[in-house]
Amino acid sequence: MPLIWMLFGFAIAVPAGLALLLLAGRLGIRQHAYEDAPQTHRVKTGTPTMGGLVFVVAFLAVLVAGRVALLPELVALVVCCAVIGAIDDVITVRGGSKRGLRARTKFLATALVAVIFLRAIDTGSALFPADTLFHAGTFWLIVPHWLWLLLGILAITGTIHAVNLADGLDGLAAGTVMPPLFVFGLISAQSNVPAAAIAASVGVGACAGFLVFNRHPAKLFMGDTGSLALGALLAGVAILSGEMLLLVVVGGVFVAEALSVILQVAYFKATRGKRILRMSPLHHHFELGGWPETKVTARFWLASFICSLLGWTIVR
Repeated sequence: MPLIWMLFGFAIAVPAGLALLLLAGRLGIRQHAYEDAPQTHRVKTGTPTMGGLVFVVAFLAVLVAGRVALLPELVALVVCCAVIGAIDDVITVRGGSKRGLRARTKFLATALVAVIFLRAIDTGSALFPADTLFHAGTFWLIVPHWLWLLLGILAITGTIHAVNLADGLDGLAAGTVMPPLFVFGLISAQSNVPAAAIAASVGVGACAGFLVFNRHPAKLFMGDTGSLALGALLAGVAILSGEMLLLVVVGGVFVAEALSVILQVAYFKATRGKRILRMSPLHHHFELGGWPETKVTARFWLASFICSLLGWTIVR
């Protein structure tokens, strides 16, 4: 795994985060606590947001550095999803405690970007055997092209919105996404997929740099600008490395977060008001159970590390 690119991502993210912290504060780009969030989150209102732009800056800086095998298609995927998130953040900031874009709108927008990305890497790409979902050793799981495209769209959109759901506590999303990115970086390096290896490395470094400002108590939030970008990055490197199916294992924490929301809503509607969890996504369930925010975040980081280690063991 290219350590130099991890350091590069960190070195870009720290000054970019500091600049965004100052700029967001002056421009009044501040977070509003959601009305249905736990009461303890009310103190977070007023914290500068849209800090996820540091990830965009880091990837654009890699392109500017030049002479690296970083696919512009992957950068475009990350940047486009960040733009969608930024639009959502701006609407939220202007609307006070009201929500931003409709969930359906964000889903359709990210699905469109996913289609464009998949079609772009699908035409003449020699990074991996076409239509690969998973490979370990001499075993390769290759599916019909139409199924690869369909699963690719689901993988990208699903990962994007699962990471978005996990962005609910200080440092939670950034810290939880680092182990999966690290593992996919290792896999990509060993599989000779430099674009994915470099992208994952830069992502890990940028997340570490962002945590300088986002660890508890957070001075800067990533907003949907960051969570959508990170979800796109995670899915993109998994697909480029030919390990799309491994996302379910390595990204197990994000799968759990997404399932907690789906099951909560379905059960609530089926029983006309009853709940499985105290609150969804899953991290809020533990919060309302009495766990301090820092404990929830630390446990989720650990769970992500274990899931990532399991994924690495599978493909070894």
